[in-house]
Amino acid sequence: MAQALDRRYDVQDPSTIDVGALETFPYEYRGRDITMTIETDEFTAVCPWSGLPDFATIHIDYIPDSVCIELRSLKYYLLSYRTVGMYQEHVVNRILDDLVRCAKPKWMKVSADYRIRGGIHTIASREYTMRANRKRAAR
Repeated sequence: MAQALDRRYDVQDPSTIDVGALETFPYEYRGRDITMTIETDEFTAVCPWSGLPDFATIHIDYIPDSVCIELRSLKYYLLSYRTVGMYQEHVVNRILDDLVRCAKPKWMKVSADYRIRGGIHTIASREYTMRANRKRAAR
């Protein structure tokens, strides 16, 4: 009777995340700091143990330096997580790392607000700030 407890759905490896989908466009007002806020409640990854889906609202706030993240490409990138087995804590780290590598923002924060599962609500967040010496070296 308890056979369903041992069931596991196939999960994809994090190497299948489509980082190549991410695109940027030039920020024409360089030197004028603005905060971009992006939010989607359509994010899904799966539990690496069971393969069951974890649904989250992803919040991305950032201050662009020289480029902005193209939203259509961001949607394709986030959709590539749909069958990836990844812990909630690792999701925000991976998204932040990929977006910082792509857009090189002055500042960025990524949060994942997961839907309640088993009576537990979790929010995972991570922040990045460009160091002054990195900024000078990049120019």
